[in-house]
Amino acid sequence: MTHPDQLPENTIHGGLVAHSPDGAALCFLEFCHEGSRRYGGALHPDITLDYIAMGRSMPAWDRGDYQTVRQTLADSIARLKAAGAAYFFCPDNTAHIALETTGPDLALPGLNIAEVVADEAERHGMRKVGILGTRFTMDGPVYDRALGARGIETAVPGATQRAEIDRIIFEELCEGKLLDSSRQTYVAAIDRLKKEGCDGVALVCTEIPLLITPDVSPLLTLDSTRLIAKAAFDVGIGERPVPGWYGGPV
Repeated sequence: MTHPDQLPENTIHGGLVAHSPDGAALCFLEFCHEGSRRYGGALHPDITLDYIAMGRSMPAWDRGDYQTVRQTLADSIARLKAAGAAYFFCPDNTAHIALETTGPDLALPGLNIAEVVADEAERHGMRKVGILGTRFTMDGPVYDRALGARGIETAVPGATQRAEIDRIIFEELCEGKLLDSSRQTYVAAIDRLKKEGCDGVALVCTEIPLLITPDVSPLLTLDSTRLIAKAAFDVGIGERPVPGWYGGPV
């Protein structure tokens, strides 16, 4: 462990855009704990979290109105800028569908979670990755784009399993409920993806890593929540460049 007084000077203030509570809390904790792991003494760059209740965006999600969701997220990002943040990171994968929608530049540059996850998949030499997330993410374009750009194929569970995975996220995980029966449902879906030739599984809903840990997964996991927290920490200490993405298509 590095001595606590060795936290780099001129660290960069990060802004965490929350879109669901439990996963955002996990990401916030991982960011802070990364500092303790590297420097000790509970040291880490400044971080501000902003959260506009997800329930206010759900009607827009259900009608496919991504512009309205994007504006809500943009309001959070503007508030983070006002609080002194120099960049943002959002651990919510579904939110990136809206963030990648064409629109005015966001108030801050941000990390793109799919790019972070895809980089990690490429680092592991993965060729086919299973996608577990909300119905919006599993059926959406974000991971097909990011992984496909690296020559990595994607796969999702069948329709029945996708519906149950999505139900568990919104009715259980987002409510802080971690049930063994639901864990087995996810493990069964991952096992099916393994049989279909996947060599990794992307846990691309913020809360899934609370339920599925590497020791129970039949495949190597890509934990998007912890990966984005680590990437954001690296920006904060100057080991990773401040991102240049202000929303919109990547």
